Amino acid sequence: MSVTARLSQRTTWAEGQPINELMSRALANPNLISLAAGFVDQQTLPSAPTKAALDAIFADGEEVLAALQYGTTPGYPPLREAILDWIRREDGIDDSVSIDRVIVTAGSNQLLHLIGESLIDPGDIVLCAAPTYLVFLGTLGNIGARSIGVTSDEQGMIPDALEASLQQIEAKGELHRVKAIYVVPYFDNPCGITMPFERQAAIVDIAKQWSRDGKIHVIADAAYRELRYGGDDISSMHTCDEEHDTVVVAGTFSKCFSPGIRVGWGILPEHLVDPVCNQKGNIDFGSPNFSQHLMAKVLQLNLIESHVQQLRIGYRDKLNAMHDAMVEFLLPIPGVHWTKPDGGLYIWLELPDTINTGPTGLLFDTAVAEGVLYVPGQFCFPSEGEPVRHNSMRLSFGVQSGEKIREGIQALARAVERVSGEE
Repeated sequence: MSVTARLSQRTTWAEGQPINELMSRALANPNLISLAAGFVDQQTLPSAPTKAALDAIFADGEEVLAALQYGTTPGYPPLREAILDWIRREDGIDDSVSIDRVIVTAGSNQLLHLIGESLIDPGDIVLCAAPTYLVFLGTLGNIGARSIGVTSDEQGMIPDALEASLQQIEAKGELHRVKAIYVVPYFDNPCGITMPFERQAAIVDIAKQWSRDGKIHVIADAAYRELRYGGDDISSMHTCDEEHDTVVVAGTFSKCFSPGIRVGWGILPEHLVDPVCNQKGNIDFGSPNFSQHLMAKVLQLNLIESHVQQLRIGYRDKLNAMHDAMVEFLLPIPGVHWTKPDGGLYIWLELPDTINTGPTGLLFDTAVAEGVLYVPGQFCFPSEGEPVRHNSMRLSFGVQSGEKIREGIQALARAVERVSGEE
């Protein structure tokens, strides 16, 4: 007799993640030009800087043995110090942020997961820009959280819209369930938007003002900060938080150095350090120690700055290739709109309202038939709040060559023209 496995509620919540379906499509069609995957360019991976760092580690017998041993739950102290020094230089800040508030994780997604596990109970609310990072929406769903979308524009989440959302939540008697506001301040995934510092400060101020029935944290996902191709840098969101009690900054070396090394980090309010480390200790009691030693050596030898400069040159060319192809092939189609970002890996495209870009619409399969894959925009919208825009998509220029990007955009334009007027 067959006995059915009794799976957890979280297993049910984790079902149906769109990223799995998109990857399956790509693997099933190896000739597709994927403008969907948010991967970094294989040819840009830092083999020479990594070898130099490894050589330096292996030149010291004691250090290599230490790197091969278990580490500590918060992370390798020299790496945490190096991260802190790096952030201080970027933000021009003093020593007000201490190493005790820096936690190293296996990529920034682990940090986001740990923050969610530490703050959120099933039914709690996280306010997000609409659209926002689709993987984080999956993380929230997996812990039973409610994601509520806040109206955004070409400068990110609108503070007045955030206030209005909080007022609506309070009117329903649910303000105590709001645990966090999630934003991607730099070249966000999926839209490539950068949030002006004044708007960042306004959002932090709103979070503090509305922390009446419990602390509302602001989670600032800074994964793309280093991938700037134009304009001036903007200070990190934690500089808006003078009391250091509201903002969590999540960072990673996956985009600006190597995703395979899997090193991320967070700057946390002091009261979250122990809860997050307690969660982390139950999961891994220390992210991969060898990777941390390697990344520390990369920073100590100043190997990352020149690599980031090379990335910026290469990705700027790719961004321009995608934008130019969109002007050539998509701009002539009525009702098409996008904004060229100053950095990151993505362009957000909106088509006429009559075209459904989702997996059940005509365009998705037509685009695959034409040889190109994209991320349907509907996957990037929270489950509540701001309505889903079914005519949108995320396009990534990170992986493909300039030539392939142009071919992919041309194929997408053919697909759009084929389905125009049919939906």
